[in-house]
Amino acid sequence: MSTFGITDGSERAVIENLLDLNREALIETVRGLSEEDARRRLVASLTTPISLIKHAAAAERIWFQRFWAELDESECDGYSGRDEGTFAVGDDETLADVISEYERASQRSREIAARFELDDTKDNPREGKVSMRWTLLLMIQEFARHAGHGDILREQIEKGIPGHHVAGAAMLRDSRGVGCGPSQHLR
Repeated sequence: MSTFGITDGSERAVIENLLDLNREALIETVRGLSEEDARRRLVASLTTPISLIKHAAAAERIWFQRFWAELDESECDGYSGRDEGTFAVGDDETLADVISEYERASQRSREIAARFELDDTKDNPREGKVSMRWTLLLMIQEFARHAGHGDILREQIEKGIPGHHVAGAAMLRDSRGVGCGPSQHLR
């Protein structure tokens, strides 16, 4: 089997497979970390290995549960606000808990996405008209970017780079070099 998963097939099968590969790549960046290492702050933003997973679960909910399924926030299976709360991990939450939360949110996203054709569209207040295709591709981009962040954090942890705590979130840069806070790239 190809290391890239499905490389030939329907457009939907290829897109969904790439999304699942990126979901798994993000999870792999935290597998085997200690609870302490998963929470280490190695950058000035709120980004930690565990918070990347927590944030990804919220992104799943924001786009699939809130936007496509039109669920009220109270009907979602976890946090679905568009703010820095997507990076908040409770002291009582373990890495295994957060991974399970992300996997549940991903499964629910798959179920919701299956109700729509790739060409189905909805109006989004921030983006204008968006299709299911665009949403799936956005999630591929989102999780690939965060898997890269996770790889870098993991490398710092494994090389023994000390963590630090910084008040406030640092300015991040998106793929266009535009400054954005930790939650602004959720759109």
